[in-house]
Amino acid sequence: MRKTEPRAQRGARCARFQQGFTLLEVLVATLIMGIAVSGILSGLAGAARNAARLTEYDRATILAKGKMDELLIDRALPRNQMLEGAFDPAIIAGVEAGWRARVAPFEAPPGAGPGTPDIDRVELEVWWISGETRRSLSLEGFRRNVLRMGDRRF
Repeated sequence: MRKTEPRAQRGARCARFQQGFTLLEVLVATLIMGIAVSGILSGLAGAARNAARLTEYDRATILAKGKMDELLIDRALPRNQMLEGAFDPAIIAGVEAGWRARVAPFEAPPGAGPGTPDIDRVELEVWWISGETRRSLSLEGFRRNVLRMGDRRF
């Protein structure tokens, strides 16, 4: 008898059974959305960690540049000795950080004595605590200076 039914009636009967989604289709769609959302959230977490790490390195770079400027300007610093200090936690958002530096004669003419112009090498390490890890950034600079008594063995 179905073959003798008019097409309009058969189409209405089929449409009645095809309204909405099956439970299986809803579960598959939910699973796909869950996987997509978890992938996006893990990507965002990684991006946030990278942004925090870059912020730390930017802060360390600014501190290192400022400290290097101070060391390059101060001609009275002792040579061939380790210099150390800590940064004020108020200016670095409460992060524990400090620096170590060494100023040493780098290049002078052979047989140079006190009063002879030379070049000083300034080595600077800025360190900070990130979580439980100590991280550091090293810089090196050069400046013109004059040899003093005790800078080298004469």
